[in-house]
Amino acid sequence: MAIKGGGVSGENRGRSPLAMVVAVGLCCFFYVLGAWQRSGYGKGDSIAMAVNRQTAACGGGDGAAVGLSFETHHGGGGVGENETAGMAPSPEFAACAAAMADHTPCHDQERAMKFPRENMVYRERHCPGDGERLRCLVPAPPGYVTPFPWPRSRDYVPFANAPYKSLTVEKAVQNWVRHEGRLLRFPGGGTQFPGGADKYIDQLASVVPFSDGSVRTVLDTGCGVASLGAYLDARGVIAMSFAPRDSHEAQVQFALERGVPAFIGVLGSVKLPFPPRSFDMAHCSRCLIPWSANGGMYMMEIDRVLRLGGYWVLSGPPINWKTNHKAWERTEADLAAEQQLIEEYAAMLCWEKLAEMNEIAIWRKRPDAAAVSCPTATPAAPRTCDTAVNPDDVWYKNMDACITPPSSPAGASSELQPFPARLTAVPPRVSAGEVPGLTTESYAEENARWERHVAAYKKVNHRLDAGRYRNIMDMNAGVGAFAAAVFSPKSCKMEDILLEMDRILRPEGTVILRDDIEVLLKVQRIASGMRWKIIMANHEDSPHIPEKVLYAVKRYWTAGDKSSQPEVKTKTGSSSQEKSSEEEEKTESSSEEKGSKE
Repeated sequence: MAIKGGGVSGENRGRSPLAMVVAVGLCCFFYVLGAWQRSGYGKGDSIAMAVNRQTAACGGGDGAAVGLSFETHHGGGGVGENETAGMAPSPEFAACAAAMADHTPCHDQERAMKFPRENMVYRERHCPGDGERLRCLVPAPPGYVTPFPWPRSRDYVPFANAPYKSLTVEKAVQNWVRHEGRLLRFPGGGTQFPGGADKYIDQLASVVPFSDGSVRTVLDTGCGVASLGAYLDARGVIAMSFAPRDSHEAQVQFALERGVPAFIGVLGSVKLPFPPRSFDMAHCSRCLIPWSANGGMYMMEIDRVLRLGGYWVLSGPPINWKTNHKAWERTEADLAAEQQLIEEYAAMLCWEKLAEMNEIAIWRKRPDAAAVSCPTATPAAPRTCDTAVNPDDVWYKNMDACITPPSSPAGASSELQPFPARLTAVPPRVSAGEVPGLTTESYAEENARWERHVAAYKKVNHRLDAGRYRNIMDMNAGVGAFAAAVFSPKSCKMEDILLEMDRILRPEGTVILRDDIEVLLKVQRIASGMRWKIIMANHEDSPHIPEKVLYAVKRYWTAGDKSSQPEVKTKTGSSSQEKSSEEEEKTESSSEEKGSKE
């Protein structure tokens, strides 16, 4: 028994080391497998390894990404960087016809004329269906050059970038814009302020407190070439300007070329694309919006987006009609009735009239409007909007003649901090718990996270701190909007999203996409056929995080170019872009001399 027992014990002793080796081996295997999967490797390509190499290369020197230039050169090379091993490359997208340089798919004039004119419906967004969307790259106009840096771009735009002369003739007396050689010059005038926006803003500042930081955001309705927003910038105020694409088709394009935030839009039948209480001030300077029509619906929409304590400025008809009715070619009775209705609707909305100066009237939305009883002696008694409807759900939602109530007493009574403290202070609606999924703590974490992200972006693209970029569109609202749009049941096709991004991006403009590597690989494959030069980088916190960052630069090419050709150097070694900039400078100098003589 002892011998048999001893034999069994010997057999066990012989197998134990092997079992231990197998167990250790399996543990190591699964550990390596887990790390391998987490790092992004093994997803059908070798891009993750390239990411690590590129990120390491980006860490040295001045931080510029290897093989990717963020300077303006108006040239480019091959697209070898975009090849992805193991994945079929995307077909090359052809250039659209040169006549499509001004193509704006959701504001196509031919399509617009099929919609009713009542309430300006035909001037609203009407986007093409799946079978109507272009599958080509919309070119920049011939001769397009990089805009002047801000603040010079406020006053000068290369004519090749927005080659339209109609407004230089139609609005010459009002000093909107002038065509001077190879430049468009913007003297800062407007229909109601031909003497310049600065003097006009001085008038408003006698009532509206721009200087103390309490008025930071302004909505400029019917903005023209957005000179109000352009000149408010110097006073620490940012304006969002909009105007329809009508006979003055280039007005919003002029605004964007100048570096002023603007979009094509109209106050018609659908709500403005902003949540309630978004702006400190709303402004209308001869904007041609019928404020007294539709039971005061347009004034109620302004009230919806205006914060408690915010200001509304109405400049032009019917204000001061007794003096101007003949110039406006309208009867006294008509203008008097219009202003009377505006005054009544303003009182109903708890707006206090602060001043009437010549053709300017200024109201203020009472800070305590929710706690007081406002007059209701209007042609139709006002009603409160349905509180069961999400007030933030406004995209493509019809406007309604109703008053939007504060979402909560806490949110109604709290005030935003003045700027610049407002940048980092917790907003009242967050501290009041009005934003689902966002708390005071998570808001602070979000700010800290994006500080890290932006710092990482600047290490890759050092031009972010050098005035290279003025117009930046943030497509992510903090909830993974890009991936959600791609993968949701009613999703847009990724190809459509990228083609639209390319359409609105300037030659040599920059794209930064942050997402899971699987999404970015699909983006990379499609973008490889779009004349974008691309690199990818690891997450700044760790290369083992699946979230990566894709950087891209749109190559320089314009209408008429056969392809994106390498940059042509002059005999002096300067690029074609540098030469054209010097010519623009000479033209600008001569324009300034000419202007000083006028």
